[in-house]
Amino acid sequence: MAAVLASGCGIRTTSVPVDAGAAPSRVPCKPSSASVATRSPDSVTAPVYLLCASELVAVDRPVAAGASGSDRPAAARALLEQVQQVPPESERRAGFSTAVPAGLRVEPSRDGDPAGSVRLSSQPEDLSEEALAQLVCTYAENEALVTEGSVVLGGPGAYPPRGYVCTSQTKARPQDVTTPDALVRD
Repeated sequence: MAAVLASGCGIRTTSVPVDAGAAPSRVPCKPSSASVATRSPDSVTAPVYLLCASELVAVDRPVAAGASGSDRPAAARALLEQVQQVPPESERRAGFSTAVPAGLRVEPSRDGDPAGSVRLSSQPEDLSEEALAQLVCTYAENEALVTEGSVVLGGPGAYPPRGYVCTSQTKARPQDVTTPDALVRD
């Protein structure tokens, strides 16, 4: 009888690596209705992607009504501010966090940048994989920030801006995507 108990759970080991995805989590990844920030009359809600259980999950955040329209720099700043914020206590209990650094800023675009470009105070490639995925997926939800199906981001360097696409793979495994399906733009 002791030999049977010592034999384990009945699952044989294998020499072939198996990727079964992220470990199961008891975290719900659903903010309570009380966690949705109160909107003022001059604001609208916009989806912002946060990290939860090794995935990107959208939560609604209030942004100024003018920031959701066609004013690209205002929209980029307002959404960046929301994705940078440490989630409120109720969202943290539900497992939400952010990887976007607090010091990141939206900078003016430059002459010669492709239409719709957003320049950041850091090179997009220098951000962590999770932070870049959060930002790309958040921006991809705003029509003013999407150009020909991608979000065009640049940094302070002389490098040209690049287009990034938010895919289901980006949302499911943001930590494994070096640059979320980057498309080099000329």
